Parts: sequence; structure tokens; C-alpha cells
Amino acid sequence: MNIKKIYLLFFATTLSVIALMYGLFPDWLISNFLILPENVSTDAAHILRAVTGLYLALVGWVYYSAMSNRFINETIFITGLFCAGLGVGRLFSIIIDGIPSPLLVIYVLMEIAIVPLVYFLLKDTKKTVLQSA
Repeated sequence: MNIKKIYLLFFATTLSVIALMYGLFPDWLISNFLILPENVSTDAAHILRAVTGLYLALVGWVYYSAMSNRFINETIFITGLFCAGLGVGRLFSIIIDGIPSPLLVIYVLMEIAIVPLVYFLLKDTKKTVLQSA
């Protein structure tokens, strides 16, 4: 198994766990890991479950790509774009709102770390994702 496929499978598995924690057990997630009131409002649960759907849609695509060996470089690029967007949003939040719960600090570090990893995985690709469009 090559490094790109290993990366995609690891990414999809990790994101699956995060998504399922958000969507299946929002009360448990909040009471154990986040600095928020113990009871999740209906609106907050709704948002968390919508994020779960978004994450699981990406996970489905990443698993498809890894298992079918199709669109590998494009999918790696998408994971980098996804994490860069999340990381920048979280950094803005840290600047504006202050430091969040430790779990969310770990998330922002993971998201930012993925960007150079994606660059490393794609730098030797003869035909880059952007050139193939």
C-alpha cells in the first residue's frame, strides 16, 4: 500500500470518528471535552449533526478514492483545502474569541499540520491537480 492511500485511509478514519462524536453523542462530547453548558440546545445539536453529515460526505468520497485508486491526487488536494479552511476559520476564532477548549486546540493543530503534509504528498506529482483542470 502506498503512502498516499495510507494517508487517505487514515484521514477518512480520523474524520469519521470526529464526525460521529459530533453527531451521535453531542451531549457526551460537550460534557467531556468542551467548555460549554452540559445540555446541548436543539439548535446546537442541529448544527453539530449537519457538520456530521458534511464530514461523512467527505469521508465517503475519500474512502471511495482510496479504495478505487481513482482521483487520488485530487482527493488529497481536497483534504488539504478542507483542513486549511477549517484551520483558518479556527485561527480567526482564536484571535477574535480567545483560546477554546483543549480538544479544539488539538483540532486546529491537526488541521494546520495537514496542509504541509498534503504539499509533501503532491509535490512530486508530474501533473498537478491544478494543471489537470
